[in-house]
Amino acid sequence: MCGIAGIYHINSTEGVSLETLKRMTGVLRHRGPDESGIYIDDRVGLGHTRLSIIDLASGTQPIHNEDETLWIIYNGEVYNYRELKSDLEQRGHRFYTTSDTEVVLHLFEEKGADCLEELNGQFAFAVWNAKKRELFLARDRLGIRPLHYTIQNRCLLFASEIKSIFMHNHIPRKIDPIALDQIFTFWTTLPGQTVFQDIHELPPGHYLKASRERVIEKKYWDIPTYPRSEQSDLTPNEICEKIRELLSDAVRIRLRADVPVGAYLSGGLDSSGVTSLVVKNFNHDVRTFGIRFDEDEFDEGLHQSRMVSFLGVDHSEIQATNEGIGTAFPDVIRHTEKPLLRTAPVPLFLLSRLVRNSNLKVVLTGEGADEVFGGYNIFREDKARRFWSRQPDSRRRSELLGRLYPYIFSNPRQKRMLQSFFARGLDRTGDPLFSHLIRWENTGKIKKFFSDELKESIGPYCGYEHIRQNLPADYEKWDTLSKAQYLEMSIFLSNYLLCSQGDRVAMAHSVEIRLPYLDPRLMDFMARIPAKWKILGLNEKHILKKSFQGILPKEITSRSKHPYRAPIRQSLLNEKTAEYTQEMLSEKSLKRAGLFDANKVAKLSDKLRKSDQPGEIDSMALAGILSSQLIHHQFIENVPGKMDIPLTADLFIDRRSGTLKQVS
Repeated sequence: MCGIAGIYHINSTEGVSLETLKRMTGVLRHRGPDESGIYIDDRVGLGHTRLSIIDLASGTQPIHNEDETLWIIYNGEVYNYRELKSDLEQRGHRFYTTSDTEVVLHLFEEKGADCLEELNGQFAFAVWNAKKRELFLARDRLGIRPLHYTIQNRCLLFASEIKSIFMHNHIPRKIDPIALDQIFTFWTTLPGQTVFQDIHELPPGHYLKASRERVIEKKYWDIPTYPRSEQSDLTPNEICEKIRELLSDAVRIRLRADVPVGAYLSGGLDSSGVTSLVVKNFNHDVRTFGIRFDEDEFDEGLHQSRMVSFLGVDHSEIQATNEGIGTAFPDVIRHTEKPLLRTAPVPLFLLSRLVRNSNLKVVLTGEGADEVFGGYNIFREDKARRFWSRQPDSRRRSELLGRLYPYIFSNPRQKRMLQSFFARGLDRTGDPLFSHLIRWENTGKIKKFFSDELKESIGPYCGYEHIRQNLPADYEKWDTLSKAQYLEMSIFLSNYLLCSQGDRVAMAHSVEIRLPYLDPRLMDFMARIPAKWKILGLNEKHILKKSFQGILPKEITSRSKHPYRAPIRQSLLNEKTAEYTQEMLSEKSLKRAGLFDANKVAKLSDKLRKSDQPGEIDSMALAGILSSQLIHHQFIENVPGKMDIPLTADLFIDRRSGTLKQVS
């Protein structure tokens, strides 16, 4: 993986500032510590920091085509690059590296934007057409790799991370009130938005073309979903056979690297399945990594140990202590560049540090299986609540909830609260957002801590209506599970899990994650599988569990899903975090930022310090408020990153004003 940054003067004669480009590139060195490169002419500047994984010797970027009219900087991996390269060579293309980056460039030269349809991978890249003076930006289907941009005074700036854009002296830094409203409802910003005003994120599955005439942004891919008439009639055994075939190949091509590839192993179904395929078919000596927690409700140590013993792998783990999570929280916010309502990204940040300290750069993970195969409680809740709405007098109502949350039903008070919670809104089954509304509305309660000033800035904006207006045209034709999966993937997966809990915390320590369950071939196949095989009754991920029978121990395939979480109050309110927490939540700091009501926050802090078992809303509020304050402190009050990061490019192509020189 890598970091990319660039400056494009759309129709200005003002030259590109090399010093600004160096600062923009230098602040991304954590994404690419191995080497760096710069291309600059009178119109554009491209910067690249490299984490070398494929073609360690000759893959230095920027990379050019045969006549040096096209230049690419690239962050990502295209796993089918060998097959694509063979075809391109037959068409006459000539390569001077063995990298996947050059394959992408030649494929773009051959097919333009249509090349994106052939790429199986995770990527964000920029191509400069020096002849046409046209800039092309693209991002992978699900947004596994980040790409941000802004256009100010006819100058387009882009970068892997927002802190790079802020290295430009004339870019204003302000919190976007609408973005905060989104985060405090959906856990994240909606596609295309960031928490900063006028800083955009190129949405997943989109590309952008910029020239002197115009700037256009276009979608080239959307999450696959099919109406029942187009779904498969394969038997369960046939489905399982195809899943094993597709997943095994997805793992195979994601092991392509010129460095060792490890795997995350939590003891859950998803990571255990991927790691088992690696051990059985490709690499018996794979290194694995896992997280342990202080408290039993978060820890999966027993199942993790069972899988380590079953596979016989060389396993390392970190102990994510409450104090350690709290201490690392500000660093995580600096990398995620958006507020968090959970502390869950922090242990993964600590885990990636362990991976890097173990001399590995690449790991496979189990992310995406819940979305693709129907593994989340929110999908099962939707199914149960729709039954409630059809059968309001059924005695099975309590039974269904008991099967969803057996650990809660042992407590009569919590049982009554849960029944009351899920009984709300049963008259809204026709709403296209029905599956998620009850959860979003619950999260939205924490907006009561917003300051009057912030509420006024948000005005009449409605995030729900924002989503409704951007749903696919044929959305109403889909089955209810497909609708819920689409919402989960397009909002939560792309903008939170793959970002704040994925790329950002891994690349903070120069670690690349690879996600076999999000292989587009597997996703398309599963989109054609009827909902009944994904969730059989209330058994989540039924068909995936069945596919892993005989591959994994029965204790793993039969166990209920254990949601990945991390402690919040215990981590953010303890002796080691007291100093920065008190400062960020002080009346002075809160009023300076102007985002939250200082009196209400003071009462929340006092309540949480006295509570042994805080409620979900209060815990989310604490994380959200504290992380928002950190964002304001790190990015608004202070210049993000270090302005004095030295950057001496390993490859420097200078084509300004009649010069033609290359220094490497």
